[in-house]
Amino acid sequence: MSTVKNATDATFKADVLENSKPVLVDFWADWCGPCKQMAPVLDKLAEEHGDKIDVVKINTDQNPDTPRAYNVMSLPTMNVYKDGEVVKQIIGAKPKRLLEQELAEFL
Repeated sequence: MSTVKNATDATFKADVLENSKPVLVDFWADWCGPCKQMAPVLDKLAEEHGDKIDVVKINTDQNPDTPRAYNVMSLPTMNVYKDGEVVKQIIGAKPKRLLEQELAEFL
């Protein structure tokens, strides 16, 4: 069973960019309602597909450098990183079924 990991600006390189698996990074904030809706969806995704993809969350209010570096303009934004590069971007809250469809090539 895999779980969602919390990253910071300081740990982003090790947690995401140097990860051998694809990583879904959820850029979120406490004040963001749709971000809160995504939390259980991402927990379930990590639990069911953690052997193929890691799920990492980064709070944009507490860690502004990473979202700025990747031009994150709206929340929630979910980027998929593979070999240190952004290979997919998903903006907005999605039901689990649609999120899995968007991530099918990584699952």
